[in-house]
Amino acid sequence: MGLFGQFGYEEAGLYEEYMDANPHITIQQDLTSENADYITQLRTRLAQNSGLADIQAVEVGNIAEMTGELSPRWVDFNEYDTDLSHFVPWKVDQATDAEGRVIALGSDIGPTGICYRVDHFEAAGLPTDREEVSELFAGGWEDYLAAGEEFMANAPDDVAFLDSAGGLFNAVVSAYEERYTNEAGEVVYQESEGVQTAWDLSVQAAEAGITDQQRQFADEWESALANGAFATLPACPAWMLTTIQSHSGDAGAGLWDVARSPAPSNWGGSFIGVTDASRHKEEAVALAEWLTAPEQQAKVFSNAGNFPSSATAQQSDDVQNATNEYYPGVPTGQIFSAAAAEIPSSPIGPNDQIIQETITNGLVTIEQQGNDPESAWDGVVSNLDNALAE
Repeated sequence: MGLFGQFGYEEAGLYEEYMDANPHITIQQDLTSENADYITQLRTRLAQNSGLADIQAVEVGNIAEMTGELSPRWVDFNEYDTDLSHFVPWKVDQATDAEGRVIALGSDIGPTGICYRVDHFEAAGLPTDREEVSELFAGGWEDYLAAGEEFMANAPDDVAFLDSAGGLFNAVVSAYEERYTNEAGEVVYQESEGVQTAWDLSVQAAEAGITDQQRQFADEWESALANGAFATLPACPAWMLTTIQSHSGDAGAGLWDVARSPAPSNWGGSFIGVTDASRHKEEAVALAEWLTAPEQQAKVFSNAGNFPSSATAQQSDDVQNATNEYYPGVPTGQIFSAAAAEIPSSPIGPNDQIIQETITNGLVTIEQQGNDPESAWDGVVSNLDNALAE
């Protein structure tokens, strides 16, 4: 198995369980920490159709290129009568090519809420109860920004309301059915209502001075998270809880809660597929089916926090009743299950990642360099014109 990041299979004891039940099978995991490194290697090996594992993982941001020209390099699960009925339909759609071939099975998705620091909200005189905080944002992202300005008026020293304008952009745009690519596969970010709305709200946050001016997942962002430098993460999927815990450590235990997003969306999620180069296709298909079956997805969520892409798993008692000791009293399973039910189905294009990253970089120039929004947007368009022409 060729994987990146944390899929939770090993942590949940699934490999040992499967090998105990199938003594003729040996599972070996080749893990790359970052998808950026992993996907570069995977593209090369797929193009050469060699050096591949029996099972390879694919991040959602890369699934469109896998269902395009690289689709023949993957096994079609339809040929093995794989049960796809338990997955949320849009997850299956993402892994289906133009000819109807299903080249991968969904491992997880990323339904979002708003994570917030209870202690910072209390210090700023805002509600701290989860339901009350959810109501504070219920009117839309404009209400979220209004709460941010109220927070900053009474905030603890050196604490911003949210981490970054880019994080807000991601939260807002991901709730729209059309973002960067339309159903025909055309790049439409310049005409997209979702992109324009998300850009305007993110610029508003940057100019209001309520962000910590961070670039998400940079070393400085990780330090700011650990030091409690911001009070909210506007795009906070289930897997982010593991990130918070990892960087906040013991000092942050019990300080974070999760409110409903005014517009739940999906951020992240991955797939596993069987390569056409595999010498053990039937065995690999059987393992991939088992690892992504509802029972196993529920176990992964309980052990590693990766939220199931299986609708059946989402409604299981193991998921619905799930909690996390680091977030005492927070019904994580119920919160993210409710958010998952509202996720829109959105077309994904092969250029979506570079488009979002370039827009985020434009927002960084506003936050950190004081660039005016119009010039920042012109820079985004110019950079994307060059990048997409290559």
